[in-house]
Amino acid sequence: MGRFRDRMDEELRIRGYSANTRECYLRCVRHFVGHFMVPPDRLVPEQVRQYQLYLTRDRHVSWSYFNQVVCALRFFYRQVLKKDWAVEQIPYQRTGRTLPEILSPQEVTALLEALTNLKHRALLMTMYAAGLRVAEVTHLRVTDIDGQRMVIRVEQGKGRKDRYVMLSPHLRTVLQQYWRTQRPTTLLFPGPDGRPLTRTSVNRFFHRACRRAKITKHVSPYSLRHACATHMLESGTNIRVIQTLLGHRSLRTTQRYTHVTATYLQGTQSPLDRLPELARLSAIPPSDQHGRPGRSA
Repeated sequence: MGRFRDRMDEELRIRGYSANTRECYLRCVRHFVGHFMVPPDRLVPEQVRQYQLYLTRDRHVSWSYFNQVVCALRFFYRQVLKKDWAVEQIPYQRTGRTLPEILSPQEVTALLEALTNLKHRALLMTMYAAGLRVAEVTHLRVTDIDGQRMVIRVEQGKGRKDRYVMLSPHLRTVLQQYWRTQRPTTLLFPGPDGRPLTRTSVNRFFHRACRRAKITKHVSPYSLRHACATHMLESGTNIRVIQTLLGHRSLRTTQRYTHVTATYLQGTQSPLDRLPELARLSAIPPSDQHGRPGRSA
């Protein structure tokens, strides 16, 4: 993309987009241009439509990835190329509603125990204990840990907002042990080159620990944040408090965890359990006692 890439990166920076968003948008537009092998200023709405069909019909991408591409292309055509045709012609895809798979407390314990590297264990433990995102935990500084007030400062989290979260006494002990052995100076969990650990690195040792712990659920490092919110809700923490700790702008985002909490589900009685003479329905029908199906089978 050359000069178009540089211009787009500049426009994203001017508007204060995060590094992750800039990288995502640039990658999406690069793949779009590479698909046609034509300079981007010569691509018209029909090519955008063809590319969207390619994503859905040939690649079968998720709706979340599809809409990331739409956001990137809308920004590119509106802010970089200044096209006069309406970017609203680039449609979004209807989003699905999915619920995350939640790690149980026992699985979180097994996961952390499977980590033999103290730095990796301390990082994932911090994610779970404080409900942090990957980018938030990898950018933590040593000075963000306030052992006197028992809080962790999260600077410029998602939405470019600062917030404080609780510092678990047990986590404080583990972080003290980690600091005494590793002696980090600026970043709490620096990479080999002194810069923040990459998302790929965190994914790698997280999934390695999952295999050792024999966890078969479809989870990622972000699942520790899900588990933190769910387990707090199950223990009776007010949902408004959880919203503040997680840094959610809308309570609706936090309320999704009410659909996966065990206490919410187990505390709801099924109408089956209120049927009269339920004990008689629990008995095996006479025609089925010897494994033979009845008439209605």
